[in-house]
Amino acid sequence: MAQISRLSVSPAPTAPPREATGHLFLRGYVILVLFVTFAHTAVFNLVGPIGSTITLGVLTASTLAIWIPALARQRPQRYPWRRLPWAALAYVAFALLSVAWSQWPAATLLTGALLLSITVNALFIAASLSWHEIIRALGSAFKWILGLSLLLELWVSLVLRAPLLPNFFDAPSEKINPHWYWVRNNLLDGGRIQGIVGNSNVLAILCIIALVVFGVLMAAGARRRGTLIAWMLLAAFLFVRAGSATAAACAVAVTVVLITVLLMRRARVPEQRTRIYIAYAAVAVALLATVWFGRDVLFSALGRSSDLTGRLDIWQTVLTRAAQHPVIGNGFSSPWVPWDPGFAGWIDDHGITVFHAHNMWVDVYFQLGAVGVILMIATYLSLVWRSWFFAVDRPRWDLNAHRRYSALAVLPTLLVALLLTQGLAESGPIMLWGWMLVVLFSAKIKAVPLVGVGLSERANLVEGGPRRKQAP
Repeated sequence: MAQISRLSVSPAPTAPPREATGHLFLRGYVILVLFVTFAHTAVFNLVGPIGSTITLGVLTASTLAIWIPALARQRPQRYPWRRLPWAALAYVAFALLSVAWSQWPAATLLTGALLLSITVNALFIAASLSWHEIIRALGSAFKWILGLSLLLELWVSLVLRAPLLPNFFDAPSEKINPHWYWVRNNLLDGGRIQGIVGNSNVLAILCIIALVVFGVLMAAGARRRGTLIAWMLLAAFLFVRAGSATAAACAVAVTVVLITVLLMRRARVPEQRTRIYIAYAAVAVALLATVWFGRDVLFSALGRSSDLTGRLDIWQTVLTRAAQHPVIGNGFSSPWVPWDPGFAGWIDDHGITVFHAHNMWVDVYFQLGAVGVILMIATYLSLVWRSWFFAVDRPRWDLNAHRRYSALAVLPTLLVALLLTQGLAESGPIMLWGWMLVVLFSAKIKAVPLVGVGLSERANLVEGGPRRKQAP
């Protein structure tokens, strides 16, 4: 053990710098916001539609109460206004404006407030935390989601020993449609599980995101690697037990993009990257052709019908109605409000009113017409372009072109690939946590295009920012 005395040549060791208490509180608050957003259906099933609306409203009001005074104390030129995700904000503005011609104005106002709330919270997180802190906060939120999902499934199977309805209502004596259950008590019988989010497809998608986040943290050299491996094993277990074909396709897409990013990083000259682009374009065309022409065999092997479990009929019904207002749409509503007369009983699945079109592009066209589709394409094109080069280019802000790649930089492009794949069969990427990721990454990459370098990496835009130097 080293001894320090007056005769010591080297200076006495000092304690590592600590973060301000206010910033620790901020990080904890962001984890809460992320948890409520990603597990919003759990909040809905726990406290009902009114309670979940109040919860999100209180969080948004708290976000504004923290953020607005902090912005007021900053010099106006310090905030990167030009680097805001203007395409995404234009989509939000057009969605809110659609109340003027909406076929369901009450639903537009309600879901528009939800969209605005998610957007505000995403911008707040992007402006308040560094890249490292955002990814760590995502990891913490997913640990809560995965852990509570396992605990709820265990409680239902071992203690309750019966399916669980939302809001902890008692199950009726007569048999009801299993789709009404929050948790179906399938953990021990080998069936598909739902976790706290109450939906197998959503749980599986969240497990993929968790695996990506934990894997990135592992590659970045995070501490407590054994604990991270345990969380990854839990996420993999829940993913398998959820049994989602959509999530399986998303996992394949994420894997392909990850391999491509790693190959791009190994390329030493532009010609090598060009050959990789051409090869992957050819593979993509061949894969799409195989899926389309061999869909009957493929979906049979996956235990799904060739009409994508009724999705083709849903798309046709939605597109027929969308053709009535092809330019500006019928009015924003993501999700569809099932008790609104415009949606109640329109499209039923197992006796339950469907609340989205099961395709993000069909949904946007139905709600906001061709204008909305153009705005959404601009939003995703901008994000795909920036996130891709954020991942494959070396960090560079001077003449040094040989800095090491950052493992954290691959996260946005992997999750964008997941969202775009999921969007072919679900509308999740345009609402709640899907839209949160779109706005969060769009804003953060534009404002801070290099991990460890940039405005919010040096000093946060809320009072009580970190008092220690960020990792390079």
